[in-house]
Amino acid sequence: MYKNIFFDLDGTLTDSSEGILNSVEYALKKLGITDYKRSELYGFIGPPLFDSFGEFFGLSEEKCKEGVKFYREYFPKKGIYENKLYDGIEEVLGKLKDMGKTVVLATSKPREFAIEILRYFNITKYFDYTATAELDGTRSRKEEVIEYALEISKAKREETIMIGDRKYDILGAKKAEITSVGVLYGFGSKEELVSAGADYIAETPRGLLDIVVAV
Repeated sequence: MYKNIFFDLDGTLTDSSEGILNSVEYALKKLGITDYKRSELYGFIGPPLFDSFGEFFGLSEEKCKEGVKFYREYFPKKGIYENKLYDGIEEVLGKLKDMGKTVVLATSKPREFAIEILRYFNITKYFDYTATAELDGTRSRKEEVIEYALEISKAKREETIMIGDRKYDILGAKKAEITSVGVLYGFGSKEELVSAGADYIAETPRGLLDIVVAV
């Protein structure tokens, strides 16, 4: 029986693609980069921003830092609100709380952004703890976020399950030795999640509840 339910944010609780992609495009324009297709930028959703600028555009460390800085010129003012809650997610969160589960946000998004998104969608009330990255880059890796979530919630690993839409969530859960659920309604593919070793796969938010209750 899983008592502690850890949730990723982007692609798991909310469809943040518009705001993230718009923020990335703003940063790329400031960097003078125009040779790309918008569809290629979906890879930015999930991993740390700094890593993505380097991986997808081969930028130097200094340029990656500039990219992150430019991204954060746009995102807090506009991109953060170009976002929507997935249908059925609030119902799932409410039922988990009614069941007495400890619900924890475990995201690589910086704290002030993550907290504002929970507030904006009025879902802060469902979360017992919030484990996030920091703006200075501290705790940006998913495994670091999950370990921090375990620490602050005092959750036992064998009673904890991590829910996310990308391989980073699944691999982070594996490193922390906790069970994982990959969701298919977010930004990762079934192939990506299965290859990463997801213990369970959920096609819909409702499917998440079925898995958590069943196991």
